[in-house]
Amino acid sequence: MKIFVTGVGGQLGHDVMNELAGRGYEGIGSDIAPVYSGIQDGTAVTQMPYVPLDITDRASVDQILSDLRPDVVVHCAAWTAVDMAEDDDKVEKVRQVNAAGTENIALACKKLDCKMVYLSTDYVFDGQGTEAWQPDCKDYKPLNVYGQTKLEGELAVSSNLEKYFIVRIAWVFGVNGKNFIKTMLNLGKTHDHLRVVNDQIGTPTYTYDLARLLVDMIETDKYGYYHATNEGGYISWYDFTVEIFRQAAELGHPEYSAVTVTPVTTEEYGESKARRPFNSRLDKSKLTANGFTPLPTWQDALHRYLKIVL
Repeated sequence: MKIFVTGVGGQLGHDVMNELAGRGYEGIGSDIAPVYSGIQDGTAVTQMPYVPLDITDRASVDQILSDLRPDVVVHCAAWTAVDMAEDDDKVEKVRQVNAAGTENIALACKKLDCKMVYLSTDYVFDGQGTEAWQPDCKDYKPLNVYGQTKLEGELAVSSNLEKYFIVRIAWVFGVNGKNFIKTMLNLGKTHDHLRVVNDQIGTPTYTYDLARLLVDMIETDKYGYYHATNEGGYISWYDFTVEIFRQAAELGHPEYSAVTVTPVTTEEYGESKARRPFNSRLDKSKLTANGFTPLPTWQDALHRYLKIVL
């Protein structure tokens, strides 16, 4: 199987490429940079074939995918800077990447009759209530530009293709790029006291674990919408921070046990530019129902991750 992966300069694309290499598949990475621009960690992705591609350029997408003729496209590329997406001068660019770019990929996949994986987000919903969102729920009410454009990407995939996996994820962390854990670890080095919101509830997703699941998926024809985060129960960002520092201290970094973390509401913390969902709970039961192995617990994922980044 030949698999084309977009966004390999980011957290997930990096791990998908390494998972493909580990299973002996032919993986071809792409991103907008002229050469691979992710972390130079000596893993397989740093040496694998790479093609620079601007996904907003339909002719380029069509030409490159027609030439390569992959069996699967795993579309990880996206605009993910949620607050910056709200800037008036950025909205059109965000839409070009998340919506038009995704449509360009989908149309090329349609022409090739190949499978497509599209990574989406809980932000397509309004984040209200306490019930976990079901993967086949169509009650879309995005709160911000990022969520709206990712939804437009979803619809571009589902309206053009039959052989697709739309996989919604949340609270993502990986070795290649910025994420909440790295931010908290850095703040914990310079602050004795941190305030973290406790009324936004969800579950983290480790890209290393998610990559394994995505490759499991493309080996099948069990198409459709899925939710995929780590197991281990729903938590708040406050809960997550407390566990990050507890495990970091346990791994030989006692400075983190001295940091006081205070829970605050989103309102008390202060408005971010983009509205955030309070309810990011994603129901993942469809994974096991279709024979896929769920991701390990987020606590276990965090432990493995900290051993790499600390």
